Amino acid sequence: MAAQAIRQAQSEKALARRRQVEQLVQLSRSTLYAAVKAGTFPPPVRIGARAVAWRVFDVEQWLETRPLTSAS
Repeated sequence: MAAQAIRQAQSEKALARRRQVEQLVQLSRSTLYAAVKAGTFPPPVRIGARAVAWRVFDVEQWLETRPLTSAS
């Protein structure tokens, strides 16, 4: 049980850079930032003067809310 709590805490703190997020959610950079601006995608966190990343936990939650599409 403690190990599961530790994994959960690590997952909530994990960060992904923009290219990783683009691959994960299959959105282009411009679409990603447009969604952030529109408030439909989680905002990034600043990790340096010229660097941002997204919380993996936030991106995973966003993915869970997306409707599944069929490839017909």
